[in-house]
Amino acid sequence: MDVSGGRDPEGHDPEGRAPGDPDPRERAGYRRSTGSARGEARRRELLDRVTKDVAVNGLVDFSLRRAARAAGTTHKVLLYYFDGVEDLLGQAIFQLREKRIDNALATSAEVPGRQTLAAWVRAVWPVLTGEASWVLDQAIGLAIYDPERYVDLGRGASKQYLPALLSICPEHWSGRRKLEVAEMILAVLRGFLVDLRTSGDAEGIAAGFEALVRALEREEATPD
Repeated sequence: MDVSGGRDPEGHDPEGRAPGDPDPRERAGYRRSTGSARGEARRRELLDRVTKDVAVNGLVDFSLRRAARAAGTTHKVLLYYFDGVEDLLGQAIFQLREKRIDNALATSAEVPGRQTLAAWVRAVWPVLTGEASWVLDQAIGLAIYDPERYVDLGRGASKQYLPALLSICPEHWSGRRKLEVAEMILAVLRGFLVDLRTSGDAEGIAAGFEALVRALEREEATPD
């Protein structure tokens, strides 16, 4: 029996309800932590702490127990705000990718002249292989290792990166051509990242990267 009065296991009332108000969690489809600004702020606080732990320690041996320790709370509290360990991990990875995308866009914006796909790829590659890249590359490995359980880690990456690439494609291109080229760039860069982690062949990857840049320069010079 729930005798918490609608409060989370720490005693917080994340919905900011007055005594006697109905518990909105009883409604079907209600996401427990999104009923109020206070509840959302608490969820974001917990997620930020877990995300910092993931950025430092990676995904190996990630568990609800470890996440709770990093967040300074209990696993019951995390289960109040998140739909299980996969949901929590997925949101942490999403945050790390968002940060990397923001860094990539900021870096590419500093490139002088017209923003081209070739220039964008060359500018963001150091960001993709930078400080937090090993954690995000582990997410690719998890999606490959157990696609049924971690499928969203892989699909989410494409959804996050795709809008930025589409926005850089030449305006006169058709929507189909923009999508084809953007998806090709994502696939090739993802392949380079996996190769970098598994083979360590920096010279070979550098050669392939230069070939990608030249191919993009030719593609952009070709009329639609």
